[in-house]
This record gives sequence, C-alpha cells and structure tokens, in this order.
Amino acid sequence: MYQSKLQNKSTDEFFRAVQSLKNLEEFYRFFEDVCTVSELKAIVQRYDVALMLREGVTYNVIAEKTGASTATISRVNRALQYGADGYKLVFSKLFGDRYDK
Repeated sequence: MYQSKLQNKSTDEFFRAVQSLKNLEEFYRFFEDVCTVSELKAIVQRYDVALMLREGVTYNVIAEKTGASTATISRVNRALQYGADGYKLVFSKLFGDRYDK
C-alpha cells in the first residue's frame, strides 16, 4: 500500500472532501473557492505538460503550446519518471492502455 510523505489527518480530510464531489460543476465550485485562479491554472498547466510528455512531445513544443517554463516541464517530467505514479494512475483510468506506460 502506498504511503505518502504528505499524509496526515488534515490532508486525508481534504482528499475525502474532493472525493465527495460528484460532477464537473461541483469540482469547479469547490476549486474556485479553494484555489486562486493562478494556482488552478498552474495545476492544469502541469497536467497538460504531463499529457504532452507522455505523448513524446519535445520541451520546446510543450513550452510553446502551454506557456510552461522549461523548469516546470522538467519538474513534471521528474514526477512522471520518479514520482508516485499519480499521473500514470490518472492517465490509465482516463485513457486505458494507450497511456498505461
């Protein structure tokens, strides 16, 4: 079983709150309250970068299409290579074998 270094009672409760959301409208409403516009855009940008990296897109093209810095792209790439496999888990659930690398 996976054990996060970030796990604690408050984080568990936050994730249970997220888990309780049922549809996109609820997600938008919650995350618009919890995050600043910049924070949410940064999270979405990292997700977009991860998708493109998994598809083999080059750093230059990713930077051009997403506006992400090469530092952000490198950080996401490290998470894909050496992280907790969170991106892989989500991609597998959303896209099946096509993204199950």
